Amino acid sequence: MVKILLAEDDDSMRRFLTGALIKAGHSVASFSQGDEAFDLLRGELFDLLLTDIVMPGMDGIELARRATELDPNIKIMFITGFAAVALNPNNQAPKDAKILSKPFHLRELVAEVERLVAA
Repeated sequence: MVKILLAEDDDSMRRFLTGALIKAGHSVASFSQGDEAFDLLRGELFDLLLTDIVMPGMDGIELARRATELDPNIKIMFITGFAAVALNPNNQAPKDAKILSKPFHLRELVAEVERLVAA
């Protein structure tokens, strides 16, 4: 079982992703804001941070940067409708982060999560 921290500001997308990942046998803690997710990260270890990039308050890139400072072994996956934002080298996103562009199929998400964590 992979322990996943999910940060996604779209409520229906967050519920949808959480349900699919739990159904696939993973443990998921989900938040609508990056700063709330980061608060939990400070006290708990996760295998994977799955985060939207564009969110109010702390965005996904800042959240990923801070997460890797706390735990250099945490895997990062960005889910976004704005892949160019994630790919911009000036944003200092973690180098090994995986990017999954919306829209994607839930099977694709689960397969990518499992592939990333197994690497």
